[in-house]
Parts: sequence; structure tokens; C-alpha cells
Amino acid sequence: MPAQLPFVDAAALVSPAGYPHDLERDVAGDAGLHYRLRPIRPDDAPRLVVFHRQLSPHSVYMRFFTFHPTLSDAEVARFTNVDYVDRLALVVTVGDGLVAVGRFDRAPGETEAEVAFVVADEFQHHGIGTLLLDELARAARERGVETFRAETLAENSAMLDVFRHAGFPVTSSIEYGTVTLRFPIALTDDYRAALAARETTRWIPPEGAA
Repeated sequence: MPAQLPFVDAAALVSPAGYPHDLERDVAGDAGLHYRLRPIRPDDAPRLVVFHRQLSPHSVYMRFFTFHPTLSDAEVARFTNVDYVDRLALVVTVGDGLVAVGRFDRAPGETEAEVAFVVADEFQHHGIGTLLLDELARAARERGVETFRAETLAENSAMLDVFRHAGFPVTSSIEYGTVTLRFPIALTDDYRAALAARETTRWIPPEGAA
């Protein structure tokens, strides 16, 4: 488990063009952990390489649907260089290490985006996947995305649960063991209620607040 080091994000002082600072937040987790959630940056390349290398073969297979132990240089460049509009990725960090990555991608002008995320093995089942889904949906709505599409293996029950219990009206189909899910990300009453319940455990008050 990555050590919880004091958060010093010096690289953020030189943010890439279009970097959305409003998507940065600190989040309380269980077991006394605090997470930092923020958009990905090009300087995350070495962190992403380490993060992927430390995933178990099972987690890699659940994400990529194949044995893929090492990211290519081209993949690292693509994953860490985004335009923050049609392609947006968020990372969750503990100290200086990545513990989760989520992203959405859409074709320019489209209102449907594909969403995907992966969480480090030791941080799974702690609500980080749902956190990434909530934050990606918020950012996507602000950028004109109306619908998310996700593909996951039928055996990936944890990921299916994240999508089906988030509060969105999900429809799904299955073909050759791959489940395709689609759901509008509008702020319905059901989703607002589910999000409000989750947010009560995520907020970290400013230092010095009562």
C-alpha cells in the first residue's frame, strides 16, 4: 500500500493548457485514508507506468480484456495527454502514487462517451470506482456529454455493481461474455439522492474548520 506522504503537488504549478483545476478535490476514505483526486497531467507518465505494473494480472485482464502487463510508450503518451474536453482522465493519489485512474472518451461533437476506470488491487472495494464515476459524470455533463457507455466482462461483478448501483438508469446487453452498459448521466432525483448519501462520507473540511 502506498505510504501517505504529505501532499506537495509542485508539478501543478506548471499545469498543461486547459487543465481544469475545478476538478481537484480531497476525499476522505475508510481506514483513515485521504485521497487526492485530480485530472491527469503529462508528468503522470512515470506514475502511470508504475501503477499499471503493480496491478495484478486479474485486474489488468478485467480492464483490458487481455493479458497486458506493460503499457507501451504510445499508450502512456495517449493516456496522459488529454484535451480535458473530449478526452478527460482523472487520477486518485495517495501521497505521490496513483491508486486509481478513470477516463471518458468521445468523438468530437458526440453526446455519448465511453467511460472506464481501474483501481489498484489493495484499494478496491472502498468506493473509489464510484467516486471516479461520479466525478467523471459531473465533468462530462459540463462538457455536453449526455450518455455514458461502458464495456466490461460479465464476470466483473464489482464493476457491474458500480454502474448499476450509482443511481443512473442503466440498460445493458451482453454478447460473447462482454456486457455493454448505457445510461444517461442527467441529474435525476434518484441520482441526486444516491450522490448526496455518498458525499456525506467524502467531504474533508478545510484545515482549521470546526
